[in-house]
Amino acid sequence: MVKERSLLENAHKWDVSALYPSWEKWEQDLKSLKDQEIFKKISSFKSTLSSGEENFKKFLNEYFEVQRTLDKLYTYAHLRLDEDLGNDESKEAFGKIVAAAHEFQFVTSWVEPEIIQLPDEKFQEYLNGTTLAPFKFFLEKIHRLKPHTLTLEEEKLIALSSKTLDANHKTFSAFNDADLQFDPIKDSQDKVHELTNGLYSIYLRNNDRILRKNAFEKLHEGYFSFENTLCELLQGQMQNHLYLSRARKYPSCLEAALFVHNVDPKVYHNLISSTHDNLSLLHKYMEVRKKRLKVDTLQLYDLYVPIVEDVKLDFTYQEACQLVVDSVAPLGKEYQNILREGLNEKRWVDPFENLRKRSGAYSSGCYDSNPYILMNFHGTLNDVLTLAHEAGHSMHSYLSRKNQPYHDAQYPIFVAEVASTFNEQLLLDLMLKQTQDPKVKAYLLNYKIEGIRTTFFRQTMFAEFELQLHTFCEKQIPFTPSLLKEEYKKLNQKYFGPTVHVCDDISIEWARIPHFYYNFYVYQYATGISAAYALFKKVKESEKSKNDFLNFLSSGGKKFPLDLLKVAGVDMTKEEAVQSIFAEFSQMLSDLDKQQVNEDSSLSIS
Repeated sequence: MVKERSLLENAHKWDVSALYPSWEKWEQDLKSLKDQEIFKKISSFKSTLSSGEENFKKFLNEYFEVQRTLDKLYTYAHLRLDEDLGNDESKEAFGKIVAAAHEFQFVTSWVEPEIIQLPDEKFQEYLNGTTLAPFKFFLEKIHRLKPHTLTLEEEKLIALSSKTLDANHKTFSAFNDADLQFDPIKDSQDKVHELTNGLYSIYLRNNDRILRKNAFEKLHEGYFSFENTLCELLQGQMQNHLYLSRARKYPSCLEAALFVHNVDPKVYHNLISSTHDNLSLLHKYMEVRKKRLKVDTLQLYDLYVPIVEDVKLDFTYQEACQLVVDSVAPLGKEYQNILREGLNEKRWVDPFENLRKRSGAYSSGCYDSNPYILMNFHGTLNDVLTLAHEAGHSMHSYLSRKNQPYHDAQYPIFVAEVASTFNEQLLLDLMLKQTQDPKVKAYLLNYKIEGIRTTFFRQTMFAEFELQLHTFCEKQIPFTPSLLKEEYKKLNQKYFGPTVHVCDDISIEWARIPHFYYNFYVYQYATGISAAYALFKKVKESEKSKNDFLNFLSSGGKKFPLDLLKVAGVDMTKEEAVQSIFAEFSQMLSDLDKQQVNEDSSLSIS
């Protein structure tokens, strides 16, 4: 029975009082921003940034001070709201801080254009001086956008069009999350089941093959019914990306998306080409999956069901915390002690479900707070891995904030999944060492294999399709459902190989993937996990690599993402950067075969 939050013990709630002791104190801070007319004070610096280093430094200090206060106010409000999405006081407060943040964004919209418009000589004078040295990278990030920044009036026009440009994505989200309904399905016993996007992934892991088949077919049938509308929405989104890339004078949509983080496009292309060179590993795994499941034909709805005997692994929350803390021992005592204290005495985590609590899991916080982890713990292996994953994010944030100034503390999205995936591998590595049960070992190995299949191979396939979509748009090739279905099915055939029957139903899957609206985002899942595996191998082998990894975690966003990963010891511009994950995947397949306990279903992998 899910409880009201008021019935949970404080020990089982995160400690947000470390941010604000009460809503009254929160209201006072929000009120002080308005009473002191701080926003107007910030605006008074407009058109003065070229007047001298001291004035510029004064502006930056006050500008970031307001941002820090807004971040703190926002963090408290969103954490309290997520505790109980039905709480009116939290909803009202969240609305207030969002409005205040939007107001600040509006009144400071002049800042970046004015920095960009500084004469090159003046800008270099600022950079070479000592007064603004602490802000050097922040300023360089903005100024490098100068070749792609328009006149003030043109920038205003683009800003005015932002809501219009968001319409395709918002329409898709409303359709996919709220309007689209699916017919009920039956299992092998003729029992009727509701079908939703959320339940679909659960059904695909069910041992009932009839249920899996019916869920797969019925879900995709729903998208076939709206293929023309969904095709136009996706084409509209690609046209948006093309419009912005050409307006800002980028050679391509890909380069426009990657430029802001200084990511070389060859990282994207190397990811795809290296994956093509190693698809035989994925094909081999499909052979393993077919034989383990003992099916005549391996269907796409057979790809998520466990191929080893299901193992009942139950954990208390205290056991999960201890496992996670024990698993990070390779990163040193200091790291381990900080995490132990965070999970226990400092109550970083809000672990258990309560009525109206936000679903899912995340790591949050701000520069002036502890990290905070929201999750809904039910004692499964996946819950323990989620705790390890979010703890990886939280420790990355903790170390970055501890070692970097506010304006350099936030690490970029490109490297965000490295620390979290790394910590998952630490946990699985520990569990594999601790267990002597061959069934448990096989289960954990299959879990790791599936993680690489879904996070690396599948996301790279998405990245390749997304590149195709933008290329069609750039070449003025009109989108039609037939074109997209044909190209998407071809990709599935290439990635899954001859063992899998790639049916026509999968050809419409592109219509349900929200990531295709995100503008070259999804590839970062694949680069993140490949970097994590490369670093995991290095850290296990040397003390220097461990220290390099900790330096990376402490670097925040003081460099561009590729340079940050070089600090850790990985060069993502080289194809070798993703080779570790292929070697690990191959070794896992071999190890899984060795753990086979049923000789009748054994398969020799050469």
